[in-house]
Amino acid sequence: MNNFTAYIPTQLHFGQNSVNELGKHAEKIGCHALLVYGCGSAFKNGSYFDTVDQLKQHNIKITECGGIYANPTVECVSKAAQLGRENGVDMVVAIGGGSVIDAAKVIAICVADECDPWTIMTRNHEPQKAVPILAILTLAATGTEMNPAAVILNPYTKQKLGFRHNFMYPTHSYLDPSYTLSVPTNYTAYGIVDLICHCLEAWFGEGDATLSDRFTIAIIQEALVYGPALMNDMGSFDLRSKIMWAATNALNNMTTYGRSSPDWGVHILAHNLSVLFNTAHGATLSIIYPAWLKVMRDRAKHRIVKLGESLFDTNDVDMTINAIENFFASLGSPVRCQEAKIDTAYQQDILDLMNKNQAGGLNYQLSQAERKKILDYAFSD
Repeated sequence: MNNFTAYIPTQLHFGQNSVNELGKHAEKIGCHALLVYGCGSAFKNGSYFDTVDQLKQHNIKITECGGIYANPTVECVSKAAQLGRENGVDMVVAIGGGSVIDAAKVIAICVADECDPWTIMTRNHEPQKAVPILAILTLAATGTEMNPAAVILNPYTKQKLGFRHNFMYPTHSYLDPSYTLSVPTNYTAYGIVDLICHCLEAWFGEGDATLSDRFTIAIIQEALVYGPALMNDMGSFDLRSKIMWAATNALNNMTTYGRSSPDWGVHILAHNLSVLFNTAHGATLSIIYPAWLKVMRDRAKHRIVKLGESLFDTNDVDMTINAIENFFASLGSPVRCQEAKIDTAYQQDILDLMNKNQAGGLNYQLSQAERKKILDYAFSD
């Protein structure tokens, strides 16, 4: 097992009406919030009104910046940061899922550090400071509410890059499962896929970490049991709670301690679909992960076998891969590009972008031939 430092400084508040704690936490941080949110869901689920009420009750001035898109772009992050600087905000309050909270993390650095967001994402600027972040989660998926990572898209360079820094841990996160009750069927499925794929990226990382393996398997088992139950009972607060907590733990470092790193190859491959087609993140993962496993069936055989033994009571590699693919399909998430309305005519364009971006993992690096095979499976009948 590798050396590691355990560090999760986020104070996470879980449960119904947990946002009622936000105001008293915010007033200890500052007096002026940049409030960022997406394109409408915060109004539909009520989280916007609850948050604004809390801020106003505690005399926190608000500068609003709505319209953060799914797959947030460097341009929208830059505009929000400029707005925050011009108005002298001293905290960022983010209402939304992974896209909004990821954007907020980079905004928080750019506000305090007066830097360009893409220089952060490309590692050409080392962050020196950030204003505190308070996150109100409305989608169970990415785990961004309890980690220091963000992913931003640059449509001009055709890159979707991730970046991690301890400044980007939210100071407080508020997880009220009732805010996820209005999440539609497809995005609920994508969230379940996403949390499983975060676990798999850790599973195929480098290093031997048996306790982290047990955490990883337990989280996937939560998704395998309660994911289908939720898809059949979308209004269940209890099932929403279980999936929300599973998604948080899938990417709050607990599955990676003792490893040198997760792999992240599938995410990096899948990001290219988001760049070209703005495909939902979870949908790109359900397409690419089974295809990646099929190509890795020999190189990663020992890990696939152990995964199958732990989850599906089989040591057969193909049965394990099929079980994962069939589970994604059973949720209604696409497992072929065509199901996500990505035509076969674009296969070469996707491959060219993957090769240009040298898409591959930290543990399992990929050749151009392997990328082509992955896409062949992703487009196969």
